[in-house]
Amino acid sequence: MAAPDTSTVSVSSTPTVFHPDPEMIRRALRRRSVATLSTVSPAGRPHAATVVYQLVDDTLFVSTHRMSRKARNVAAHPFAAVVVAVRRFPVGPPASVQFQGPATVIAHDDAEIVALVGAGRLDRITAHGELQLDGGCFLRVELPRRAVTYALGMPLWRVLRNPLDTQGEVHLTIDQPSASPGPR
Repeated sequence: MAAPDTSTVSVSSTPTVFHPDPEMIRRALRRRSVATLSTVSPAGRPHAATVVYQLVDDTLFVSTHRMSRKARNVAAHPFAAVVVAVRRFPVGPPASVQFQGPATVIAHDDAEIVALVGAGRLDRITAHGELQLDGGCFLRVELPRRAVTYALGMPLWRVLRNPLDTQGEVHLTIDQPSASPGPR
């Protein structure tokens, strides 16, 4: 009987943080339409649901029902966490983007929604009669300044060689100079 293999893999105690291109992350989010949306109930209980979404500029929209658990949770605690899986290869785990951001419940007849629907910018989440749903609404989740990623934008060899060192961080917003320059 052979002795068990007791060799170990060397793992850095301080993993490196990969910084993918922000536009690549936005493009990945625009190309997908399914995410896991997590909210917190008034009693402090977490709730996660798979949702269909559409990204418009730096805002994620989800069509739902006002009495859904996710809409009630966002109404009580206006914040949500989102995970979007990004499959790049037919084998292995998908890469992902995760972020947390302010969330709000918006009525179908809200001026912002009416304008976006009129411009065809919510077509993926309104093409199946969602706007005619009695009690329907939208959840609006703002992309934050910072998001974290898993293996997104990394070469496959790096992910396979060291799967414990696949974390990434991306800054999605660029600080804009203020309209009025400060004192000189």
